Amino acid sequence: METIVSFETSYGKIVVKLYPETVKHHDNFVKLVNEGFYKGVLFHRMIANFMIQAGDPDSKTAKSSASLGSGDVGYTIPAEFIYPKYYHKRGALAAAREGDQANPLQASSGCQFYIIQGKTFTDSQLDSIERNNEHKFETKLFQEIVNKKQDEVKQFRLEGSQLKLDALRDSILAEVHTHMKNHPTYKLTPQQRSDYKIVGGTPHLDGAYTVFGEVIEGLDIVEKISKAQTGKNDRPLQDIKVIKAEVLK
Repeated sequence: METIVSFETSYGKIVVKLYPETVKHHDNFVKLVNEGFYKGVLFHRMIANFMIQAGDPDSKTAKSSASLGSGDVGYTIPAEFIYPKYYHKRGALAAAREGDQANPLQASSGCQFYIIQGKTFTDSQLDSIERNNEHKFETKLFQEIVNKKQDEVKQFRLEGSQLKLDALRDSILAEVHTHMKNHPTYKLTPQQRSDYKIVGGTPHLDGAYTVFGEVIEGLDIVEKISKAQTGKNDRPLQDIKVIKAEVLK
């Protein structure tokens, strides 16, 4: 049975369903909703044609001039990428997190989330995104293998053997290319392409942030919130609040 959560906001109701496969995110979100954690939090960051973000506990009592987005619950959630099944189409519910440099394992915030409003893309734009994804995936995989072979790298450097270092590099590149050929996860599925062209979304976030649910009612409210007038740090000039959040089933 799907878990359904309702948010009453200053702009109207948003209803989401949670994905059962993202177990840790599902259970943590339900726990926070049932505890009343989200009552009174603000949608503190929004960018038109991109997303709206909420869940910072500091926003409940923040002054209008306060910079928000750093509040948390003292823990993170391990990443749960169910990709490409779940992705950043319009209405996707996903977990916010710190950037890769401070957070290389891409763990999610324990409380902050965002909802995608997004925009539509052309085939040529999606082709470009695929090429960027391929490059990022190739670079990441290469570095992961290099890290596992650090003992060999150190030994060959101590020996001063550039030939051995070059041979090791070539063998790693061959391993990377074989893996990418057999597991082309950087390519968009036909369903992704269709959604990003017709429905819209934010494909450049795919595979890097945990998507754990989607909006099933109130996409018009998401769009309305995303277009609110904002000031510093994309915070709305007038507070947009979660009045009540509850698990419906």
